[in-house]
Parts: sequence; C-alpha cells; structure tokens
Amino acid sequence: MATVKPILRIFDYSKALEFYRTWLGFRIDWEHRPQGSPGYLQVSRDDVVLHLSEHHGDCSPGARVFIDDFADLTAFHQHLLAQHYHYNRPSLFSPFYDPTALEMTVTDPFGNRLTFVERR
Repeated sequence: MATVKPILRIFDYSKALEFYRTWLGFRIDWEHRPQGSPGYLQVSRDDVVLHLSEHHGDCSPGARVFIDDFADLTAFHQHLLAQHYHYNRPSLFSPFYDPTALEMTVTDPFGNRLTFVERR
C-alpha cells in the first residue's frame, strides 16, 4: 500500500515549529532549508506524517487533514489545553456523523486544519 504525506503551506518557519513541534508534539524528521530559500520539512507524531512547505508552488493555505483512529484523544486534548497555547483552544466533541466518536480540530497559523478523530 502506498503512503500518503500531505503537504501543508506555511509562511513562517518559526511559527510552524512553535505550532507543530512545541504545541502539538510533532518531531522534525528532516528539513531542507538552503540559505536564502524557502524551507521544507517533514514532521511526524506516531504514524501521522506531514510535509510543511514555504514554497508557494507546492500548495495553497487552508487545507484540511483528517486524522482518523487517533488513540487517546481525550488525553491529547487535555495535554494541549494544559499548555495554555495563546492562539488555539480546541474543543472536543462527538461529531454528527458518528455519536460514538470524538473529534477535535486545530487550526495552524496558516489556516490549515488538522482534525483528529478517535473511534470509541
């Protein structure tokens, strides 16, 4: 089976690191930042892998990534709230399409949305 790695547009490398690494707990797997050129990097958290790009031709801001079967979403949600991140206070709720699931959406500083879903 093929592996899918969404590319998300970013505009500020340090803001991206603050959001994805510091707040959400993703790790930087690798980065490509030639002097004077836009940055490109891969971040991951468990089996969720994303590419973040400052290159304008790679993608448009405002994408949404649906992360299904995220384990222990309630604990992750509480961890995020406990950090008192100034720009994002996500809620946790049961979505209309599946009352047995839990869902949380966070929006990065560039308008991209990550929707985490746990099936109970």
